[in-house]
Amino acid sequence: MKRFLSFLILLQCTLTFAQNDLSEGPFPQLIIRGVTLINGNGAPPRGPVDIVVENNKIVDIKVVGYPGVKIDPAKRPQLKADGKELDCTGMYLLPGFVDMHGHIGGVSQGADYDYVFKLWMAHGITTVREPSGRSIDWTLDLKRKSSKNEIVAPRIFAYTGFGQKTKDFNPLNDIPISTPEQARKWVRANAERGADGIKFFGAPPEIMAAALDENKKLGLRSACHHAQMDVARWNVLHSARAGLTSMEHWYGLPEALFDDRTVQDYPLDYNYQNEQHRFEEAGKLWVQAAKPYSDHWNKVMDELISLDFTLDPTFNIYEASRDLHRARRAEWHEDYTLPSLWDFYQPSKISHGSYWHDWGTEQEVAWRKNYQLWMTFVNEYKNRGGRVTTGSDSGFIFQLYGFAYVREMELLREAGFHPLEIIRSATLNGAEALGMANQIGTVEIGKLADFVVIDENPLKNLKVLYGTGAIRLTDDNEVVRVGGVKYTIKDGIVYDAKALLNDVKSMVLKEKEKLNYQITQPGNK
Repeated sequence: MKRFLSFLILLQCTLTFAQNDLSEGPFPQLIIRGVTLINGNGAPPRGPVDIVVENNKIVDIKVVGYPGVKIDPAKRPQLKADGKELDCTGMYLLPGFVDMHGHIGGVSQGADYDYVFKLWMAHGITTVREPSGRSIDWTLDLKRKSSKNEIVAPRIFAYTGFGQKTKDFNPLNDIPISTPEQARKWVRANAERGADGIKFFGAPPEIMAAALDENKKLGLRSACHHAQMDVARWNVLHSARAGLTSMEHWYGLPEALFDDRTVQDYPLDYNYQNEQHRFEEAGKLWVQAAKPYSDHWNKVMDELISLDFTLDPTFNIYEASRDLHRARRAEWHEDYTLPSLWDFYQPSKISHGSYWHDWGTEQEVAWRKNYQLWMTFVNEYKNRGGRVTTGSDSGFIFQLYGFAYVREMELLREAGFHPLEIIRSATLNGAEALGMANQIGTVEIGKLADFVVIDENPLKNLKVLYGTGAIRLTDDNEVVRVGGVKYTIKDGIVYDAKALLNDVKSMVLKEKEKLNYQITQPGNK
């Protein structure tokens, strides 16, 4: 009877796969054969390895041979009658990637969750922290559906924007947070609602201190984009001391490093609502901070590390500031960027992050210098034992979901990270920052079955992780595309990553045909 029930389960999974051609499983037993394992703990690759999963848990990791030597079948884990075997001989397997800054689409961008999730999953992203979104109710609903694998989606961690309310979540009855006790009340209600944490943008010091203290007491985690409206009184160092667990981007960090001023050197006609002002002047901020390796610079870094503070830099989301042509001409836009999203990116005085009012050489050169100083701090933070994670903040400034995550890895490499350190940043470090290192982040017995499988070595060339792959010239002088994630495995379910990407491509093509739409560059009719 037990074997018959297992057969029915397997048959049901097979039928599901046949219907949508996107996924297969889960299985009572899954054996992934012959991979080279690149783990998230910084260890060098090893293989061939067979990995055995039962009921979404890794139960065995067995080295079954040596490179170039035929594997003895007698030394391999045995497949059970109701098991599934995935032959990945010669391929590479990594822990599922963690995107620490993933907004699940947006109304203004016209990007719904199905489009976003498939792009993420097609790039091996099995866990996403959403640092505020459309609403906590909407995100928690998607989180529940993802946890039950009712939809194609990564594992979701929901961080509510501080003070955010919805129709069904309004703990202060429409009263804005203006006192420490109101802050504490909202934080308690947010925890009761089921949120995993809070995303701050800054607030008066007494409000921030109360909210972070209450959140810490409740055992929840937190993130902050230290916006200019409050950063002059409350920077990253203040937040970390008060209990903030991670910072987003870099706002608030240069301000903590000021040693000859207390506020940013704003032009006297600056207006924060003017996004050209905001982003142009942000590109001049790091040169106003203490010099690298100076006493003050070292002191701030060492204190943040002592507080077990996480940096989530999101280098990619500002890259257009230093090279606008490159960002807007990325080859994936034509096939994978929705018309509504492309429209959202265009120069605008209304859309956030569309600050190309008059962007030129001077602004880009300033931003390149900004990056050099920013990257120096982040790389040294990592070198001294600080935690750096990988986050994309996709959906803004010409950065597309999934693709932007791989670009973030490339920029970590530019900052000085070894490729193995990048994988650790994208896996174990993210898991640690979420408090999930006992379940995800590395491939270890007892952990969940979240994997990325690819037929190229990403350590040699991170570009093979892009859905569009990397360009290579063969010995026969033929130009080919190699790479692209082959399988994304989440909760033991095997997703065909290329099929997911093709599904997105079809979505975009259908929308273009419906609107008779063609991507054009700004100013070209």
